[in-house]
Amino acid sequence: MTEELSVHHAASALRTALVGKATLRFDAPVLVGPSPTAGRVIEKVESHGRHLEIEWDDGMVLHTHLRRSGVWHLYRQGERWRRPHQEMCASIENQGWVAVCFSAPLVETFRRPDKRRHPGMGRLGPDLAQPSVDLGRVVNLLLSYPDAELRIGEALLDQRVMCGLGNVCRSEVLWATGISPFGRVGQLTEADAIRVVSAAASQVRTDLRHARGTQAGGRNRAPAVYGRSGQNCVRCPGSIRHTVIGVQRRALYWCPDCQTHFEPRTVRRDDTPVMDSHPAVEAFLADLPWNRVS
Repeated sequence: MTEELSVHHAASALRTALVGKATLRFDAPVLVGPSPTAGRVIEKVESHGRHLEIEWDDGMVLHTHLRRSGVWHLYRQGERWRRPHQEMCASIENQGWVAVCFSAPLVETFRRPDKRRHPGMGRLGPDLAQPSVDLGRVVNLLLSYPDAELRIGEALLDQRVMCGLGNVCRSEVLWATGISPFGRVGQLTEADAIRVVSAAASQVRTDLRHARGTQAGGRNRAPAVYGRSGQNCVRCPGSIRHTVIGVQRRALYWCPDCQTHFEPRTVRRDDTPVMDSHPAVEAFLADLPWNRVS
């Protein structure tokens, strides 16, 4: 097995064990950069040659360059490691697994480039995780968003509006408020913005409490929509759907049957032939670019 293929296989195993699950603990004695935050959910595991990257839902990326000496192992909770602890460069722990990187020459973290985070685009918004945060200011920032045509699902991840709302929380907040992620941010009324910001602050703080409780032996709270593509919605008879949106191509989960507030209506021409009325067909046609009102 070539070295590149072994890294590819390691990435596949890590993807199965880590993606979609909250990180309980992260350790890296030789880390260059900030540590990922406990409670954040891993979204991607990718390999490129001897490089392996793990990305969390807040845009934080762990990059390990394995070269010839580095290797990733995956263990069940409590399982004995096959290499000495002193060779550990990084470890990621969730409720069922521990992923350990041994003897990697480079272990670093960074955030994906995002032009909206550039200093010229404005300062970071209030941090929702802080108890003293001014939610009224967050509401005003959302209502005065400079690009009124941007989709609501994208605006909620703009760090200039609010910090602390990760990609998982974004999907959960929009579902909780019944708002379509494809509506335009300029359509939000003051009442809508208050509901969204209040739900976002509550979600972020609840997730932090659950992350601490899980570290102490509690259980993770099951998401309503995130990671549940194709499963039944817990609020209506509909099914959860999945797509990627925005310049960062971030994963989005939503229920098209009950998240209808601000949902762009589809346009059907008079000469459009009538097709199968099955809900799956209608959903597919509604997502075609020429059928969605921009």
